[in-house]
Amino acid sequence: MKVSKLTIGNKNMNYPIFIGSGILNSIKKRIREYCPETKKIALVIDKNIPFKYKKEIKQRLSSFEIYTFEYSVNENLKSFTKTNNLVEKLLKRNFNRNDTLIAVGGGIIGDFSGFVASITKRGINFINLPTTLLAQVDSSIGGKTGINSNMGKNLIGSFYQPKLVLTELNFLKSLSKRNIICGFAEILKHALIHDSNFFIWIKKNSKNILENLNLSIMREAILKSCKIKFYFVSKDEKEKNIRMILNFGHTFAHAIEAANGFSRKINHGEAVLIGMILATRLSFKKKTCSFSTLDKIEDFYKKNNLPMKIQKKLKKNNFKQIINFMGKDKKNNDERINFILLKKIGKTCQPGKFKIPKKNMGSILKKIN
Repeated sequence: MKVSKLTIGNKNMNYPIFIGSGILNSIKKRIREYCPETKKIALVIDKNIPFKYKKEIKQRLSSFEIYTFEYSVNENLKSFTKTNNLVEKLLKRNFNRNDTLIAVGGGIIGDFSGFVASITKRGINFINLPTTLLAQVDSSIGGKTGINSNMGKNLIGSFYQPKLVLTELNFLKSLSKRNIICGFAEILKHALIHDSNFFIWIKKNSKNILENLNLSIMREAILKSCKIKFYFVSKDEKEKNIRMILNFGHTFAHAIEAANGFSRKINHGEAVLIGMILATRLSFKKKTCSFSTLDKIEDFYKKNNLPMKIQKKLKKNNFKQIINFMGKDKKNNDERINFILLKKIGKTCQPGKFKIPKKNMGSILKKIN
């Protein structure tokens, strides 16, 4: 299969993303190319990664001094305690700034590992090897790292760019359909916020992505998603303005996840799918998008059996708790809740244009859910 290379490059960022099947064959070569002084490697791995991939990665890196750290992955991993524990282990093994930490897993492993790499001796080399569709199209791009607070998700972190990203498509074969849908949420988001033609392409190829797992189609979807995310990241690395558009649906989504205690009852992508449909309904209510736009998106959800309602994913219909978490969202800069709303498929309103007081959200949420 063809391997696609996308260079993430501006004055603050410059690293490649390689996308294809068989990427692991070149992992040693890529490390020598982009981290030439590396002697020690820390592999931070999701325990659920199939053994054959763990074995292959270790075999291909056998010429380095390898230390492996495996974790059972859930949002609880993203804590100060776990972060400090791993940093101390790296320091004990005398990792220096030329050495490399490789994250092998989904977004949680990537967020956690990237944060650890960014604070160990003020920054060691970081390579992302995303194994979930969600991480391949979203969290592995843009340099966001972070851990959670009792006040909400990803409220503690840093911006720290990887040396490179290796997107091995064969990892997708080990995922459940639920996990594929989780990543599909971000692919759909990229189309909705920036590219109406990409939305048309997704409609045509949704079965090949969600049902057939056609890797050639997946490569195209991932490449296009990465390009769209980079468009926003390159203009606003530190998320002061336009990059906030990438959070379309996420104000609702992060609050839904937090209200459910970050449990496996709902994953990030499912929360994003619900969040995007709620944000689109709110857009229609605020008269920023037409009924035709709302209808097209709802029809797409129904045809692909995508989650649309909060009630089906929460233990109880606790709107008050959701609203409280929305009030703590990172995009807020006053007492109102900041929303990214849709104008039409492929275009949003500017960040900061729509802010809603918390006291009004209860009645609004009931109307749009």
